[in-house]
Amino acid sequence: MKKIAIIGGGLAGCEAAWQLARNKVESTIFEMKPQKYSPAHENPDLGELVCSNSFRSREATTGIGVLQREMTILGSLVMKAALANMVPAGKALAVDRHGFASYLTGGMLDNPLISLKRKEIKDLDDPELEDFDSIIIAAGPLMSDSLAENLSSIIGEQSLYFYDAIAPIVSSESINMDRVYWGSRYRPEDDDYLNCPMSREEYQIFHKELLNAEAVQARDFEKEIHFQGCMPIEVMASRGEMTMAFGPLKPVGLVNPKTGKEPFAVVQLRAENLEKSAFNLVGFQTRLKYPEQQRIFSMIPGLEKADFLRLGSMHRNTFVNAPLVLNSKLELNARAGIYLAGQITGVEGYLESAATGLWLGMSLGGENRGRQYVPPPQDTALGALLCHLRKEEKNFQPSNVNFGLFPGLNIRAKKARRKELHGERAENSFRNWQDSL
Repeated sequence: MKKIAIIGGGLAGCEAAWQLARNKVESTIFEMKPQKYSPAHENPDLGELVCSNSFRSREATTGIGVLQREMTILGSLVMKAALANMVPAGKALAVDRHGFASYLTGGMLDNPLISLKRKEIKDLDDPELEDFDSIIIAAGPLMSDSLAENLSSIIGEQSLYFYDAIAPIVSSESINMDRVYWGSRYRPEDDDYLNCPMSREEYQIFHKELLNAEAVQARDFEKEIHFQGCMPIEVMASRGEMTMAFGPLKPVGLVNPKTGKEPFAVVQLRAENLEKSAFNLVGFQTRLKYPEQQRIFSMIPGLEKADFLRLGSMHRNTFVNAPLVLNSKLELNARAGIYLAGQITGVEGYLESAATGLWLGMSLGGENRGRQYVPPPQDTALGALLCHLRKEEKNFQPSNVNFGLFPGLNIRAKKARRKELHGERAENSFRNWQDSL
């Protein structure tokens, strides 16, 4: 029987271990917490969510909704943990982050085929790894500098990076409920979000302050590259006065019941837990210095006396040029037996990261039983994501799962119907792929 070492106990590492166990393969997760924490981590549990607590849309007319369905069908532990720890978020799948991490950790500790060792692996030639047949690096985008340097020495100059940002969290008790109102942008009848309405004047003053705010600067030897899906709010503000108003602050569908009108702009707050004792500022990832965050974000109507349970921060995310560095099995071309899973492969997002771990666990587990799994077709969400990691580009960049990664429909239809057709085709294709296994 094979034994596999997994470096990192995040979503991808836990999912890989779970799928390996389902295929009767033993694995050991090496997790450096609590001996050592990255700049963004603070919870000793596995599967800690350090950015948003949302896994995005549950709708089958979105790429991520299709991926959720496919992962659920394949027995994903991450999806089980998410569904068991849901918090209200309209069309989105959002979770209580502490309950979610606790669920994942329990899944690892309760499985006899999975071992957990609290130790930092700094080098792939660490003696601790000698007895394993294969190694999965799932250390996440915040892997330790020593391991990143060791990996870079193996793959050469193909490693890249980008910056990710974390949004602040406020205590619900500190929100001025007289100035905010409940409502969901696309489901007026829902009360999953708290909305902070802004007048034109309030918005313009807020925008001006963001432009003049002091931010944490990148180190001299680093070039800042922002992933578009997680752009800091101050960077968004610098791209034009109305950019935020057409982005995360757009008021469409958010009629203020106190006035009967749509505000000029709206800042939305999403619940962090079932008790709704804490709220995340949606779309407010930031690299502003802490005093600036407290000063400027307290200008948002309803947050005048906000108690910030967590302020935003900036961290470097590391990933590889997957089409050049990895083969179709997510194995390093430069060193056989070493595999990558998670955001480091060049996917972006919680579930996308977990999906690569799921697929790797399935495929390596299948090999142990003498089975070769063929990846799902590209018109499925998982297949599209894996194809993205094989497509050579001049400037390879991380990507969320989206219908742009799917093959074209080659038919004329309205936008809404095209999304439905993508979802329907993906469902049929995935079912046929499953039947062929």
